[in-house]
Amino acid sequence: MKKVIFTEKAPAPIGPYNQAILSGNTLYASGQIALSPTTGELVTENIHDETHQVMQNIAAILEAAEMTFENVVKATIFIMDMNNFAAINSVYGSYFNEKTAPARETVQVACLPKNVNVEISIIAVQ
Repeated sequence: MKKVIFTEKAPAPIGPYNQAILSGNTLYASGQIALSPTTGELVTENIHDETHQVMQNIAAILEAAEMTFENVVKATIFIMDMNNFAAINSVYGSYFNEKTAPARETVQVACLPKNVNVEISIIAVQ
């Protein structure tokens, strides 16, 4: 059985998908970009702020599922420019305990929704 997870503290889906699905004790969160849930505007002034907004959107979804970043077991980071990797990695890493950080891959892609610089999806387990 699956349960749709939705929170107004994260951006509403902009297509035929949900913010996240809880199946059993596993949460599958859709990729998040730096859309502000309060203004609907992109936060792209710089890569640090953009990545923080992405992580804050993920935090809101985790909270709606009664989880935290400690529950994240897998993350996927899509970036437009591998030259931004160090900055993205620094911000991303600040949300995790390094000793219990999730498995992860980072992939450079040709284009992301709304031409953002970073998109991150996660899988978390209760």
